[in-house]
Amino acid sequence: MSVPATRLERLRAVLDARGLDALYVTEPSNRRYLSGFTGSAGQLLITRDDALIASDFRYWEQIERECPGWRLFRATGPLAEWLPRLLAETTIDLGGKQLAFEAASLTYAEYQAVVKALDTLPAAQRPRFVPSHMLVEELRATKDAEEVALLQAAIDLGDAAFLYAASSIRPGMTESEVARLIETSIKDHGGAGTSFPPIVAGGARGAMPHARAGRDALVEGEGIVIDMGALYEGYCSDLTRTVFLGTPTPRFKAVYDIVLTAQLTAAELIEPGMTGEQAHQFAQRVIEEAGFGQYFGHGLGHGIGLQVHELPRLAPRSESRLEEGQVFSIEPGIYLSGWGGVRIEDLFIIENGRCRPLSRAPKGGAYAEVATLATLARQDKR
Repeated sequence: MSVPATRLERLRAVLDARGLDALYVTEPSNRRYLSGFTGSAGQLLITRDDALIASDFRYWEQIERECPGWRLFRATGPLAEWLPRLLAETTIDLGGKQLAFEAASLTYAEYQAVVKALDTLPAAQRPRFVPSHMLVEELRATKDAEEVALLQAAIDLGDAAFLYAASSIRPGMTESEVARLIETSIKDHGGAGTSFPPIVAGGARGAMPHARAGRDALVEGEGIVIDMGALYEGYCSDLTRTVFLGTPTPRFKAVYDIVLTAQLTAAELIEPGMTGEQAHQFAQRVIEEAGFGQYFGHGLGHGIGLQVHELPRLAPRSESRLEEGQVFSIEPGIYLSGWGGVRIEDLFIIENGRCRPLSRAPKGGAYAEVATLATLARQDKR
């Protein structure tokens, strides 16, 4: 994918606004977002009029193919040897200037190595190495058209994989077997795999929001929480459905309807300019009024893109500002120890002032029944 030049333009505007002269990028997802480089090792050096990517011999040809418009710096030897040469390659003199680094990405050992390398420079040529926080991540919160298209492709793969796997569930199958069906479907249809290890939690295990698929057999007459996502061209999807193996019980129907109402209410009321906390409260109030407030203990949602969890955060005390073009999950849940849980999650984009759903996997009413999903899957193949 060719990276739009607007990404660097937006970043440079942020650097200007914060009085920074350059940014040293080490976070892999930020590196890919800005340059298009898909390799596993490399650093970016971005100034107000220059963009360099440093990597070792393994990736030189790959960078020249993937990163048009970027200058390749052929890093050889230890960082202490090549970093001063990289700084000298820039079109501006960084001596005494503000060179920002990604505080959330650079380890302390890496930080020490960079400082040691900078100390080898004459004082007049030495930049000031200063921490920055979430500069690129904040830009990534708003998706451009290329990203929305890739996200939609990942979401479509995930939707199809859910329908295939959920419709195949039979009593006695293990959670892990269902998880393998999900991964197989995604790979068979062009995806790289799952965006995270699938959660398949039957019966009482559904009360654990992050239970991993295990060897437990699925039992008729119980609910099953399935939380999964697809990975496509580096972009992630995330989807949760809670299905019932057999005829749903009155208790399951009641809890399911509360969670679905909470999700639909939040999706209807969220608008640009709200904080993540305000968005969370829409669903929280529905669940509290139904008497289950203490059983919804996680945030309502999160942004998604090159990583499963990105900005913005929709959660209590979240000050993230929701804006046009952001893509995020809305995923309320109720978790009852000893019984199980219900969570429903879809991805939405804020578009023209409203939340537009990107996920299309069936949900609600009879769609929670495995038998109904099997019928839908058969119709989908025709």
